[in-house]
Amino acid sequence: MYTHNLDPILLDFGFIAIRWYSLAYIFGIIIGWWLGKKIIFHILKNNSFKFNVDDFDDLITYLIISIIIGGRLGYVIFYNLEYYVSNPLDIIKVWEGGMSFHGALIGVIIGTYFFSIKKIIPTLFFLDIIACVSPIGIFLGRIANFINGELVGKVTSVSWGVIFPAIDMMPRHPSQLYEAVLEGAILFTILIIIIFKRKYHMGTCSSLFLICYGVFRVISELFRQPDEHLGYLFNTLSMGTILSSLMILTGLALFFSLKKK
Repeated sequence: MYTHNLDPILLDFGFIAIRWYSLAYIFGIIIGWWLGKKIIFHILKNNSFKFNVDDFDDLITYLIISIIIGGRLGYVIFYNLEYYVSNPLDIIKVWEGGMSFHGALIGVIIGTYFFSIKKIIPTLFFLDIIACVSPIGIFLGRIANFINGELVGKVTSVSWGVIFPAIDMMPRHPSQLYEAVLEGAILFTILIIIIFKRKYHMGTCSSLFLICYGVFRVISELFRQPDEHLGYLFNTLSMGTILSSLMILTGLALFFSLKKK
């Protein structure tokens, strides 16, 4: 049995602190940026598709803004709307925590759509690249969640249970690590194998990302403690399960729509 004693702050200079969670975002974007270009070069080499790789650099700015705005508004709307309606100024206090993956996803899709219109490039081309590199950031983010001792799992008796003293002294599932493996490592492996196949079908990775992430998240939610102020909706489903189920349905609709074409 492991007792969590990790410090969410890597370095503290007094006037500024470097947190693991911030580093997860930064390195997720940097590594994703680098790998995204590698994927684009591979696609261009094996297809007649025309694209200026330097335009991908401009997309990163759109993505950073979309992740922050979408992630924050998603948390406000999906997870704590009543509080933020009463305290609207707190919405901008991103530094106090509160980001939603599903909100960030919606933000990224919208931001990418407007960018693709500007560049006159199919939206699914960009979304396929983003889908393949996103698991890197998800993996690092879930590891940071574990270090922070947040988004903890349910109480368990398994030998690998973790005690989070800031929560209570009960051993819990390290659900953050489950998500890091499923939504990060395994999802990354699946999508990279597909995107580097010689024959590339635009939209495949986007649809599979929605389906696979949704399935993996639903599985993870079985071990994750629901948000205290929300609990289970309909006494059965967590908000994460509901949103992820919608992802699965959207991914399936996209996948079969592409198959027909």
